[in-house]
Amino acid sequence: MTLIAEQTGRLDATDLGNLVKKKEVSALELVDSAIYRLEKVNGQLNAVITPMYEQARASASVQPLEGVFSGVPFLVKDFLAEVKGARLTESSAFLGDYIPSNDSELISRFRAAGLLCIGKTNTPEFAIGATTEPERFGATHNPWDTTLSPGGSSGGSAAAVAARVVPMAHGNDAAGSIRIPASCCGLIGLKPSRGRVSLGPLYGDLFGGIISEFAVTRTVRDTASLLDAIAGPMTGEPYSLPAPERPYSEEIKREPGKFRIGFSATTPLGDDLHPECDRAVRDVAKLCEGIGHEVEEQAPDYDAMRLWSNLTTMLASGVSWAMQDWSRRLGRPLAPELFEPFVWAFAERGRSVSATDYLLAVQDVQAEVRRYSRFFESYDLWLTPTLGKPPVPLGTLKYDGDPVELRRRTARFSPFTYIANATGQPAISLPMHWSETGIPIGVHFTAQMGGENTLLRISAQLEQARPWNEKSPAVCAL
Repeated sequence: MTLIAEQTGRLDATDLGNLVKKKEVSALELVDSAIYRLEKVNGQLNAVITPMYEQARASASVQPLEGVFSGVPFLVKDFLAEVKGARLTESSAFLGDYIPSNDSELISRFRAAGLLCIGKTNTPEFAIGATTEPERFGATHNPWDTTLSPGGSSGGSAAAVAARVVPMAHGNDAAGSIRIPASCCGLIGLKPSRGRVSLGPLYGDLFGGIISEFAVTRTVRDTASLLDAIAGPMTGEPYSLPAPERPYSEEIKREPGKFRIGFSATTPLGDDLHPECDRAVRDVAKLCEGIGHEVEEQAPDYDAMRLWSNLTTMLASGVSWAMQDWSRRLGRPLAPELFEPFVWAFAERGRSVSATDYLLAVQDVQAEVRRYSRFFESYDLWLTPTLGKPPVPLGTLKYDGDPVELRRRTARFSPFTYIANATGQPAISLPMHWSETGIPIGVHFTAQMGGENTLLRISAQLEQARPWNEKSPAVCAL
């Protein structure tokens, strides 16, 4: 088991799926190997909080050789997407050990692609926050340095993928929750365009359309093929996008052409970048220029403070809604002692927002989105660091009794990611830089609405120019 676990742990999901189809390895062997790797490192990382070993083994035993990722082990974040028969807690004491009776559409598409879920990953309560330190399950540790945060809110998924437990894992993103942990853990984190991946059947529009579902991965080809597998609407979606001209897995094999790229080494809210983040974005800007793109230091023109403050109003209203939604579903009254203090305080802010004020916030966000989006009439891509700082020590982004100050610390840590949630545009974090101490620093590209093809083409080109997949963290299952 040790040998096959190490061998398969080095491969991406595309290679693993091909091995299963060629019958060079069985789906059950892949599942048992992933479980072996998880058991080896989860005590140090606390990345997975709900094992699903027996369900995965049972599915592997009857897994048909269909789907691009046939037999590939996978992890699902314990938030939003519902897996039939597996507890959903959203790291909240209020939910208890709720067991969904049906799969979300996203989970059905993961299954159709051949993925086998071996567990559910850790997340902050209600996925609120840029670090993964819930009171219910405890902190997830960054595998590059276990004293550091893996980011949030998809921190459990990112820690497991970085540690080579599985080649990719589910995440979702309302203000950076895929891209933040991707940056902290040295992974690829794509947030698709609004409407690209369905939230059905339970949800259509969440918080004005700011939430996206996808995953963290290690290779661009896995990112492209997974998006091919799960993209597309259900009947009755509130948003629609034109289908891509060709599969994303074909798109990454095309010559990217010459892109016009604007880059920024200052934050929209006026805070200074950490020197490592400044170094990362300037280095990648220079690399992009060296491989044939037109690059200049330019940024979108919009009122960043107005966008941030109104978006947080929408988020607070969304947390209040989420509590009420679960109260209605479970038939249980809300009580502050059943929630973490910051989550309850954030929901209290949301409850204080009238319907009129909420719609005014949406209007003001959309006004800034129109200003911001003019940038993409002249530029194909906007390049920034993913974060304003390298991964921070655990506890840095925990609530200390002042909700306003915590939001400020979070905004300084992640000054760029929330923008694409407000605009609905696709954005991706790439592991292009490591600090002097060997800690990953992500860079962030944003494209125009529906422009996942542009993001994936530049990503594939940069992956080829400066490969990153062979780097291994201090805590590694291999």
